[in-house]
Amino acid sequence: MIDLHSDPFDLFEAWMVAAEGSELEDPNAMTLATATADGRPSARIVLLKGWDRHGFVFYTNLESRKSVEIADNPAVALLFHWKTRKRQIRIEGIARKVDDVEADIYFDSRPRLSRIGAWASDQSRPLADREILEKRLEHEIAKYADSPIPRPPHWSGWRVTPESIEFWENREFRLHDRAVFSRVGGGWTATRLYP
Repeated sequence: MIDLHSDPFDLFEAWMVAAEGSELEDPNAMTLATATADGRPSARIVLLKGWDRHGFVFYTNLESRKSVEIADNPAVALLFHWKTRKRQIRIEGIARKVDDVEADIYFDSRPRLSRIGAWASDQSRPLADREILEKRLEHEIAKYADSPIPRPPHWSGWRVTPESIEFWENREFRLHDRAVFSRVGGGWTATRLYP
């Protein structure tokens, strides 16, 4: 049973470590839900690339649909679902851009072709023909053949500072174990929920 006296970040870490031991691919995959300023929702899978007690970080093109929506409405939700563990974690919070130093450090850790791809792709915008992307990629590969690849100004990360973190664990007969931790001032309160 989920311990309501746990620190939600410690509990997140324990569940993530367990998922890393059992999920075949991408235990850090999470659904990111955003909404436009007028409330039209959108969801997609992104990868968690870092987390600490300040929040959960992912990286993307700042001109992508998700980033445009976050700029208009920074309230977002994250969902981790680990089928083999029969667990999920829902996080609701506010997204803010990471600072340039943090973005640079992560960008430099990416594979070379991924860094080049950040320059070649106009993420989320219409692409008339895949060949256009391939040619842009070839151009960027040649451009940076003998030089470091800087982080594009339109590429960075978002940190989601949680306002609530809900843990869900499967139980027989759909009598699941659920608990939500809500931020109150500098601390957290925990409530068990009906399944």
